[in-house]
Amino acid sequence: MMDCALDQAFDAFKIEAESILETMKVLDRTEMQRAVEALASAERIAAAGCGHSGIACRHFAHLMCCVERPARFLSPAEAVHGGLGYMKKGDVMVLASRGGKTDELLTILDVCKTKGVTIIGVTENLSSPLATEADIVLAMKVTKECDKYNCQGTTSFAVTCAIFDALQTALVEYTGYQKMDFALIHPGGAVGKRLNNK
Repeated sequence: MMDCALDQAFDAFKIEAESILETMKVLDRTEMQRAVEALASAERIAAAGCGHSGIACRHFAHLMCCVERPARFLSPAEAVHGGLGYMKKGDVMVLASRGGKTDELLTILDVCKTKGVTIIGVTENLSSPLATEADIVLAMKVTKECDKYNCQGTTSFAVTCAIFDALQTALVEYTGYQKMDFALIHPGGAVGKRLNNK
């Protein structure tokens, strides 16, 4: 029983790695460029998702703050109860949903379109409402989730985070963000000590 469990655990690395590589193949370079340009010019950035996608969006908001792009995670529940007042025309809203049909996000999408907010959709389903209504679509590919029932949002979480990591990596280069800029806002921890070591 333990051997089987450990085999499953180590297979998870292969499953996630395969999906990340498949995502690199389906991710459109022009759409990535448009996403980077939109994020670089936005005064405010928000990200919203449900479940594992929402947790990935929290990661994304932190990544943006780490390169001084003002961002926050916007809870889908709070968003539709006044939280969308944070967003103004010209801002960017990132919506992540593997299936692209999450009801809570579609309501946010409608409001953002009315307000003139640029919408970046991250989804695997390119025929979904999220993909067809978003201004920019970043495609993902999930071959299978890690668990044997193929139902936990494991691989899809890893792939979503990989897309967000790639966006931050591109923004560092595109905006000319410098290591010492990061050192100023990250004085804590081992990284902060290394960067601020005189």
